[in-house]
Amino acid sequence: MDIVKVDKSRIDSVDFENLAFGREFSDHMFECDFVNGEWQTPKIKPYQALTLDPSARVFHYGQAVFEGMKAFKDDNNKVWLFRPLENFKRINESAKRLAMPEFPEAYFTEGLSTLISLDQDWTKKGDGNALYIRPFVIATEPAISAAPASEYKFMIICSPVKAYYSGLVRVLIAEQFSRSADGGVGYAKAAGNYAAQFYPTALAQDQGYQQIIWTDASTHKYLEEAGTMNVFFRINDKLVTAPTSDRILDGITRKSIIQLAEDNNVEVEIRPISVEELKTASKDGSLKEIFGTGTAAVISPISAFEHTKEVYELPELNADSYSTIFKRKLMDIQYNKAEDKHNWRVAVK
Repeated sequence: MDIVKVDKSRIDSVDFENLAFGREFSDHMFECDFVNGEWQTPKIKPYQALTLDPSARVFHYGQAVFEGMKAFKDDNNKVWLFRPLENFKRINESAKRLAMPEFPEAYFTEGLSTLISLDQDWTKKGDGNALYIRPFVIATEPAISAAPASEYKFMIICSPVKAYYSGLVRVLIAEQFSRSADGGVGYAKAAGNYAAQFYPTALAQDQGYQQIIWTDASTHKYLEEAGTMNVFFRINDKLVTAPTSDRILDGITRKSIIQLAEDNNVEVEIRPISVEELKTASKDGSLKEIFGTGTAAVISPISAFEHTKEVYELPELNADSYSTIFKRKLMDIQYNKAEDKHNWRVAVK
């Protein structure tokens, strides 16, 4: 690996008490090019702008995939990653679906560890503080014929973040728009998946809602994801979440919450759940909670939902709510404050 360090860090110019999510970036970035059918020697160099040909295929045919992950610093200044191999496997699954080359595991793990170690001062201690890590791959070959590229760039950039407070989230259940369709790329972290959500989400926000709970594209009868997150429903004392499929992202936080629930003797049902079942549960009082799960917010509780112009309010959360309990348990593992019996934490060396 070729490494070029910055002459002087920019860290002193950053106000870590007032960070806007994903707006500041650490000193260095990881870069590796795919040329002539193989990945070249990886590089770590100062964070800087890219120069790309206007005909780079990423601009025209959307060959772009990414991941979202975090590094955490414990009270002894040791830095940890959380289930990084899951992110590695998923970015390669996403790449494969978009006809992009898979990335070598050794390059990913060594590059990630070296980059975070080099910029470890950008990872701050304290609950909610973390270094958000964005691996991504783009098609760079200059050509506008409609075909997969033959050249790509794999990169990792890092952004210091604070606790992600979204407040009370009110959601609109989708009746017209869809996040993904059968046989599509919904299970991949393809950049275009997120671009396609912006317009219907903006329409929901115009009506006073922060996010959308997406429904299946065929019938709009079954609940799938909440915004850019997986979604859980607490009905009485059970947790219900939709099964993953080619429409639904296999979320790493989702998998972790399912495991923590099982560890704590909370029954989890992984099955389709209909809009009508949710509305009935809300009316009869058995619906206790709805929450989204994802890397940025960990767990984001939902306070109300609307469907066919009818609004359903959820009970106020308390200290015994599943969203509160499992967020705390997960963060305690991430920040090295609790036993990690599933070996999810990986030390940055």
